[in-house]
Amino acid sequence: MVGFGGTGVMLLGIGVAALGCGLLALVLVRPLGWVSAVAIAGLLWSVAVIALVTLVPTSADTGIVPAEGRLTTCSWDIGGPAPDGFWIFESGQRTLNTALFVPSGTFLVLAVARWRAGWLLGPLGLVGLAGYSALIEATQLELARIDRACDVTDIIDNTTGAVFGAAVGVVLVLALRPWRHRQRKRSARLD
Repeated sequence: MVGFGGTGVMLLGIGVAALGCGLLALVLVRPLGWVSAVAIAGLLWSVAVIALVTLVPTSADTGIVPAEGRLTTCSWDIGGPAPDGFWIFESGQRTLNTALFVPSGTFLVLAVARWRAGWLLGPLGLVGLAGYSALIEATQLELARIDRACDVTDIIDNTTGAVFGAAVGVVLVLALRPWRHRQRKRSARLD
C-alpha cells in the first residue's frame, strides 16, 4: 500500500522545490545576470514540478495493484479517450499534459540563449525534455502502485508543450537579450 500522495503532497513538494530553486537563482544572479539565473532555476523547478505532478500518487490510499492486474505495455491509442483534468486545470488531461511542459521549454530557451552554443543546446534540450517525458511514462508503467497509466499520447502532448514553450522562449529571448550581462562584464574588464 502506498502511504503518501494527493494534491497536498504535490503542492508541498512544489513549494520546497521553488524555495530551493529560488536560492539557486540568487546564487547565479551575479555571475550570469538575472535573466539567465531565473531561467536556469526556473528550468530546474519546472522539471521538478513535472516529476511531482506525474509521479506522486493522486491519493494516499491508492492500494495495491496485483502483478497480474498490472499493464505490461503503454497505451498506443494515440489521441484516444483521456480522462478529465483535475481541479487545477479542468479542461482535460491532454491540455494539462501539454501545458505542463510549456514552462520547461520556455525556461530552456532562456537558459541557453546566453551562450553561443545555445543554437545547438536548445534543440538538444528539447530532445532531452521529450526523453524525460518518455522516462516518466516508462516509470508510470513499471510502478503500477502509484495508480498512473503509461500512454504514448502523453509523450506527444508533453513534447508539443515543450516545443510551444520554446517558441515563447524565443520571443522572450529577443525581448530580454540575456547575453547583455556577458557583454557588460566584458566591457567592465576592459575599463
